[in-house]
Amino acid sequence: MRILGINALFHDPAAALVIDGRTVAAAEEERFSRRKHGKRPLPFSAWELPEQAAAWCLKRAGLRPQDLDAVAYSFDPALARPADAMGLDDPWDHLRLTYAREAPSFLSTALPGLDPETVRFVPHHMAHAASGAYAAPDAGSCSVLVLDGRGERASHLAARRTGDRLEPLRAQDLPHSLGLVYEELTEHLGFLRSSDEFKVMALASHGTPRMLPELRRYVYPTGDGGFHAAGVPWAELCAPRGPDEPWTQDHADVAASAQAVLEETLLDLVRWLHGRTHDTVLTLAGGVALNCVANSRIAREGPFSRVWVQPAAGDAGTALGGALLVSAGAGDAPEPMTGADLGRDWSDAELGAWLKTAAVPCEKPEDIAVTVARTLADNGIVAWFQGRSEYGPRALGHRSLLAHPGHAGNLERLNDVKGREQFRPVAPMVLADRAAEIFDGPLPSPYMLFVHDVAPAWRDRVPAVVHVDGTARIQTVDPERQPLLARMLREFERLTGLPVVVNTSLNTAGRPMVDDPRDALECFGSSPVDLLAIGPYAVRRGALFRTGDGGEEVAR
Repeated sequence: MRILGINALFHDPAAALVIDGRTVAAAEEERFSRRKHGKRPLPFSAWELPEQAAAWCLKRAGLRPQDLDAVAYSFDPALARPADAMGLDDPWDHLRLTYAREAPSFLSTALPGLDPETVRFVPHHMAHAASGAYAAPDAGSCSVLVLDGRGERASHLAARRTGDRLEPLRAQDLPHSLGLVYEELTEHLGFLRSSDEFKVMALASHGTPRMLPELRRYVYPTGDGGFHAAGVPWAELCAPRGPDEPWTQDHADVAASAQAVLEETLLDLVRWLHGRTHDTVLTLAGGVALNCVANSRIAREGPFSRVWVQPAAGDAGTALGGALLVSAGAGDAPEPMTGADLGRDWSDAELGAWLKTAAVPCEKPEDIAVTVARTLADNGIVAWFQGRSEYGPRALGHRSLLAHPGHAGNLERLNDVKGREQFRPVAPMVLADRAAEIFDGPLPSPYMLFVHDVAPAWRDRVPAVVHVDGTARIQTVDPERQPLLARMLREFERLTGLPVVVNTSLNTAGRPMVDDPRDALECFGSSPVDLLAIGPYAVRRGALFRTGDGGEEVAR
């Protein structure tokens, strides 16, 4: 069966292609359109489809729209209720339902040749659940917990996978939503709602949860696998912050309190679910599962032996989950993900042609990994563009900015390069077989979805990647899966004695992660990055820009 998955209704529009149970391609529309998150999550934008991502997925497999057996759309309007009946203040929500109902005709227009009768509506949270339970490696029978802002009429789903069957166990009806509560706080703190929730998580490390008793009046588990989460009077807890205003200790403390009450509630939900299933493996999906601090607490204090988080846990992942669910329902055994590198790539020859067309001076060293390691050892910043782009919000060694972790000033330096707030941390990447001696937490951790305590003996050695609370959100590198990255890490350790490199996403603030060669050249040309490693080619800033006779920088 050839199944195309589509996420479109709320935010992070994306497409994924599953053939005979195997994930062939997956990409977010933002990587093509260059609009962060693809669009804003407004009812008026609900009609917008991931047209470019869907067309690319089909092209990758050599398929035409008429070759598809089904299209899985990750929202079922038949399950939805009017917003006011669910206690939501969203007077234009009916537009979403109208657009969802018309999705088959919209899709047949966007993908000429597609039969609208092939479109299947998949419940939103079941698509999330399938993206975790079916994609997790070595999961077998497992439990799955989904939490986000909202779906058709709920904000949460607890389910279990047995064989290739996915059974719902419990859902929490709206308006109670841990995701919406966190979104409200994001907006209250002056950040962009449904976009910058990770900034609240980072800010929480700078505060103390002194407002936790008050928050527990509004956010708490109900003991039956559900929870109460609504009506938090944020303005009574601290003054709102304007987008351009500095944050205060009150802002950090309310963030810390919200983070703490979220973790408490999640732990109760996890324990309830384990009491029903007695599984050893828990998979997590939904936007809340991108909260790596909460994930680590679940792994550390929860009853499951192993916790696996979908790397595209947000709504983008429902494109993959919807396709896997329809595929499994048709009798195709779902294959687990082997990695998040499911997007576009270019051959060495194609990259060389890009550089030639752009008239960019470059070199082709014997081993780009060695060249990069030497640049990093000299405290240069490297833009790393290698292989297929990542599916999901984390840079995992395909579209990354790399730096030396041994210089504390590199945190501020990278945040300046990216135009980010200085309270934001950067992450370390480390070879999987070296991680345990430096970082304490769930291992392996290939998707940067947990935080780890940094061993005291290492904190002064890799200060750039140590957050204010002594933790780091690590990526472990498997040499079999990412041999080029592993060679670079080994060479960097040979030169510096440090088996860790700073890794953050290759983009600047407010822009999607770099995806194609043009994006890479534009980002490199506009940012103070020393080296662009694009495939086997090295582009050096000193060669790309030189000082002319008049003192102006001109392109060679």
